[in-house]
Amino acid sequence: MQEPTEPEFQPSQRAQQAAGQPIAALMDQALARPDLISLAAGFVDQASLPVEPTRTAVDALMTDHGSALAALQYGPSDGDRQLRTMLCERLEQTDFDGRTKTISPDRMLITPGSNQLLYLIGDTILDPGDIVLCAAPTYFVFLSILKNLGARAIGIDSDGEGMIPDALLAVLRELQNSGEIERVKAIYLTPYFDNPRGVTMPLQRREAIVTIAQEWSRKRPLYVLADNAYRELRYDSDNVPSLLALDHNQHTVVEIGTFSKSFSPGLRVGWGVLPSALLQPVQSQKGNLDFGSPYFSQRIMAKILELELYDRHIATIRECYQTKRNAMCAALEDVFRGASEIRWQRPHGGLYVWIELPEHLSAGPTGRLLKTTLDEGTFYVPGEYCFPSEGTSPRKNTLRLSFGVQPPEQLYRGVAALGRAVDKCL
Repeated sequence: MQEPTEPEFQPSQRAQQAAGQPIAALMDQALARPDLISLAAGFVDQASLPVEPTRTAVDALMTDHGSALAALQYGPSDGDRQLRTMLCERLEQTDFDGRTKTISPDRMLITPGSNQLLYLIGDTILDPGDIVLCAAPTYFVFLSILKNLGARAIGIDSDGEGMIPDALLAVLRELQNSGEIERVKAIYLTPYFDNPRGVTMPLQRREAIVTIAQEWSRKRPLYVLADNAYRELRYDSDNVPSLLALDHNQHTVVEIGTFSKSFSPGLRVGWGVLPSALLQPVQSQKGNLDFGSPYFSQRIMAKILELELYDRHIATIRECYQTKRNAMCAALEDVFRGASEIRWQRPHGGLYVWIELPEHLSAGPTGRLLKTTLDEGTFYVPGEYCFPSEGTSPRKNTLRLSFGVQPPEQLYRGVAALGRAVDKCL
């Protein structure tokens, strides 16, 4: 008797839209070649992970039987109240400078990392075909989220200070003239040391973008999604107030943060401050998804903040990453000395350096440079991945380097390998 064949499975439309994410291909290359010096992955430094602070917090949490039982139980769907309160107090101290403005913990939602919150917000405000305006280039994982949701990402011109307000205004007017303005639901920004360019948006430009969003919110909300994953990784620049602090009616800006880069990605704790109108729908989406984020991780982070261990760790990793940033920039200056057609901007924080090559040299996934770079023993993120599919044209002569993972001596070797590959392709 013939064995029955397995029936053909047809994934849902959303599952099909999720396929082919660039990050998967990059990680496959890294795993297949463990000898490679990765300048691609935006991971944190292994040696700087907070083992002792976490052990101290866990010990303190588990010493009291009642607190240990509570931490091992389900938690509130919107997140641990103590953690939300302390995070709001930190925001008020940092951004509102003792003024009477307060941020209610009731407007804060805790999620397992910030990516889930970005997805939940997108799933809440976007129907298929709706539009999000993003800086070009932008965080390419968020572009994959939008693709998964069936939304359109339109790129807005940016420069060394982030998204250009006049360019944003011009695109909004174009969409109004084409009859598509009702489909524009959000503006996405990474205002601090952004991924991929490492640039920080100055105060005046932040104010302009929040004002534009408010002016174009007359008929329906135009939200500003401020993804602040790298805010704490500041090395040699002054603090700039958040976009939330500039949103005086608190109806426009969604402030999104995470402990993944500033403390530990393994704990998976992120958070967001949402406008009141958006909060309940996102909470409902989240409740259907997970009944609340892992409570044990939240109680650990609350204890870390309570014991004042977090800021000490921030000081440690800032020193670590500043040393690595300096090493990568010194390597770039040495390896590409005299090559005026190769440009980069020294970041004041974050984990990334953005490289612009001569116009005729493609750094894209199908270009000769990426293969040659792999042959030389290193690899990078093609800048092409970071451009939305509409709006500003992708710049195939760009690439992103990360200095988060490798020690300084390996950073030099990796940049030198990239230099050899560029020489061969030029």
